[in-house]
Amino acid sequence: MTVEQISVFVENRSGQLGDVTRVLEDAGINIRALSLSDTTDFGVLRLMADDTQKAKGALAAAGFTVGSTPVVAVDVEDTPGGLGRVLLVLSEYGINVEYLYAYTQRESTRATIIFRFDRTEEAVNVLQQRGIRVLGPDEIADRR
Repeated sequence: MTVEQISVFVENRSGQLGDVTRVLEDAGINIRALSLSDTTDFGVLRLMADDTQKAKGALAAAGFTVGSTPVVAVDVEDTPGGLGRVLLVLSEYGINVEYLYAYTQRESTRATIIFRFDRTEEAVNVLQQRGIRVLGPDEIADRR
């Protein structure tokens, strides 16, 4: 089971990130998690939103270059070693993590980690077989 991550290409200049967030705010879209990486000329903003399709449409209509990628959202204990236990399972099967980012909920003992794997389907199967909860799109939209 995968969830859809939005990728937004932004110029590496002052105000671009603010422009993205204003477009989403004006469309009534809540950002659940985000990650920004950059090069000299542009950045790639990866984000999870409570309404992926609406977010993609609003950003595209505002002139941003928008893409999407299937990623895996994993529910883990928000304790020391929570992430380590997941990474150990993946390592046992030789599954590579290409990138990840995470978010927590203020009132919770759980965290959500967004993973991009080299072998996504195999990673999902391994995690589920080992009792690690993989989240679906509705669960990402509703996480508070």
